[in-house]
Amino acid sequence: MHKGLSNRRRCVQPGINMIIVTGAAGFIGSCLVNKLNDERFFDLILVDDFSNHAKEPNLAGKTFSAKVHRDEFPAWLKKNHRFVQFVFHLGARTDTTEMDKRIFNKLNLNYSKKVWELCINYGLPLVYASSAATYGSGELGYDDSHKIVPKLKPLNPYGVSKNDFDKWALKEKKTPYFWAGLKFFNVYGPNEYHKARMASVVFHAHKQIMETGEVKLFRSHNPAFKDGGQKRDFIYVKDVTDVCYYLLHHRTASGLYNLGSGKARTFLDLANALFFSMGREPRISFIDTPADIRDKYQYFTEANMDKLRSIGYDQPFYSLEQGISDYEKNFLSQGNYL
Repeated sequence: MHKGLSNRRRCVQPGINMIIVTGAAGFIGSCLVNKLNDERFFDLILVDDFSNHAKEPNLAGKTFSAKVHRDEFPAWLKKNHRFVQFVFHLGARTDTTEMDKRIFNKLNLNYSKKVWELCINYGLPLVYASSAATYGSGELGYDDSHKIVPKLKPLNPYGVSKNDFDKWALKEKKTPYFWAGLKFFNVYGPNEYHKARMASVVFHAHKQIMETGEVKLFRSHNPAFKDGGQKRDFIYVKDVTDVCYYLLHHRTASGLYNLGSGKARTFLDLANALFFSMGREPRISFIDTPADIRDKYQYFTEANMDKLRSIGYDQPFYSLEQGISDYEKNFLSQGNYL
């Protein structure tokens, strides 16, 4: 039985300290709802389109006040803003293989501009999801300095849309009284079952091991990296929600913030950690990187986490081995949700 499916979610009466979570039915959004519930925040307004039935288990057992369709959210906020204390804007189109820029302009750029303007109009603090995809191939490094944002060259329309919003926000004279754009690196963890091709490498590797006993990793097409030696900054979703929760209570320095573990690890490290957690001997082979993403593939990412640490966030992050162990034992192997 999936965790939560046997527990009917509870609705509470709306009060005067509502917290908005957009993208609430998705991967990170639903994990944030769980974190807020764990911290005894129940007066939550969940915003999404709610049309994907595969996401429904993500919210099973959660407590909140209401669901609001994303198209109806601006009108809802106009009517109810005096009851709201904070906005987490995590809703976005996240498919890095989607090439239709119009979709990203609508959902990632223009909708985010609307949320930003609403937060200004109603005096609301805002945390929104940016992405490490904004850094492109990393030729300018992975420093969350505002100075490099106009120079960044993302490798796909998704990354472009995220960077376009960051650039727009930094140019705006009017801003929410507190705002933070979080540049998520490679997030993995529970509640990503619905993401199909866009689910994390950990999720896909676990599925492969269960079905075939081995993991197929992408072969390197860059002579600077060995097969499986490509490095990414993998961050466990529980760390992401902990940082979001910290910013709910510490509204000091507005700006863009990296959100990764701060330590790049290879895909071979990831595969070996997963085999170890599952109690199996590693069996790893390599396949060509799909042609449609090969020239847009990031071979190295590593978040500079100094800025987040500088505003007082001092909690340790899960190591790759710790995160994979928790994810595999408590969620993937059980079919559980957070």
